[in-house]
Amino acid sequence: MGMNKNTILGWATLIMILMGLLLIGLGFFRYRDVSGWGFAATGVGFLANAWVFSSLKGRL
Repeated sequence: MGMNKNTILGWATLIMILMGLLLIGLGFFRYRDVSGWGFAATGVGFLANAWVFSSLKGRL
């Protein structure tokens, strides 16, 4: 089974969503001080990148 560009972008989107949610969860549950804000902000950045990958899926 060959993977085309849309399949690769779909997998990248899924991985980025999982990592974003994991980082937000770490920031919220594990680190309650200032470092938690950094984890959560990075997680939101991962979700934003996943949104861009998802929107590019049919256009490349």
